Amino acid sequence: MTGTAIAALAAAATLLLIAGVVIGRAIERRGAGRDLDLGTPVERATFHTLHTASLAAPPLRAGLTPDTARKAARRLRPLLGTEALCLTDRETVLAWDGPGMGHHERRVMARVADMLETGRGQSVETTCDDPECPLRWAVIAPLTGEEGVLGALVAYGSRESAVLVRAATEVARWVSVQLELAELDRSRTRLIEAEIRALRAQISPHFIFNSLAAIASFVRTDPERARELLLEFADFTRYSFRRHGDFTTLADELRSIEQYLALAGARFGDRLKVTLRIAPEVLPVALPFLCLQPLVENAVKHGLEDSPDERRVVIVAQDAGAEAMVTIEDDGVGMDPAVLRRILAGERSGSMGIGLSNVDDRLRQVYGDDHGLVIETGVGAGMKITIRIPKYRPGVHSSTGRHAPTPGL
Repeated sequence: MTGTAIAALAAAATLLLIAGVVIGRAIERRGAGRDLDLGTPVERATFHTLHTASLAAPPLRAGLTPDTARKAARRLRPLLGTEALCLTDRETVLAWDGPGMGHHERRVMARVADMLETGRGQSVETTCDDPECPLRWAVIAPLTGEEGVLGALVAYGSRESAVLVRAATEVARWVSVQLELAELDRSRTRLIEAEIRALRAQISPHFIFNSLAAIASFVRTDPERARELLLEFADFTRYSFRRHGDFTTLADELRSIEQYLALAGARFGDRLKVTLRIAPEVLPVALPFLCLQPLVENAVKHGLEDSPDERRVVIVAQDAGAEAMVTIEDDGVGMDPAVLRRILAGERSGSMGIGLSNVDDRLRQVYGDDHGLVIETGVGAGMKITIRIPKYRPGVHSSTGRHAPTPGL
């Protein structure tokens, strides 16, 4: 089970515990005899707790900032039924919801500093000088993450209450789980960015040099073709080194492949034969950025550079019901299946190893282990790679929304 799944289960368990803890407070606030059409008082209180928590979760999943804390505090205070509630980091009050901010905000960070030293929650009198202020008791609960205590949740009440102590503690624990999930999301993003940087590094300086050399060779003999190739080169590098979006469309990825093949064709000439069969209905399907392009580069590089013979690359994208199925096949030198297994297991590197293992890992991260690369190969038998891409998957969407024209090499 992944860290994200474990954290999600912990969040669910904590949320149910919160529901149990605050039921008594919720019933007391709402009254046991009202809204009978929505069920028993316990059922109404549980529904109210779960609904309110679901509204507080999205901002917290973006991390602990003044904006997310403000949005979350607005939801968490009604959940606890407290007179006021504030969220802090280790240095300052990020958000305050309820009365008393003016004269309590200055004192709260001193109390939080005491809690940060021990890492344990506290329940204290506020010693407020304003006789009209309803904030007479405060529960300070730590908000934790992978790096320790991140801040505090402070719940204010009009009197000492053991129920409030436990409820605030459990809500702080649930908030901490959301913050850990946010950190996991950020870690996943950093990992994907690192993997994409590795793929970009695979775009060999030799390929760039050879492409520019091929373009230069046409400047005098065929200026129009030189111009077209230069535009293809510019678009190819712009796409490959773009800085936004974890996902792209199949259309955009295939367009980049078309540009790469045009540049490779200028270098290898008639030795490179390319066939593309693309079903238009799969072009809008979203998939991880730089997912297909490295596989095509491998097919060309290890098919042509390692052999003087003519080589063929066939790319097919077709509709397969709930999925788009893409195959990339070449008749090049192939690979020993035992070597391939070591590459996919991360035990062997090299330029081809980076591309295959990187794409395989990212597909499994996004879609699950049953959507990794399916590779058929043998020494001297070429290679066929099959990818199944679900058409619809939560959280998977292209950031551009653009659809490139169908590749037509």
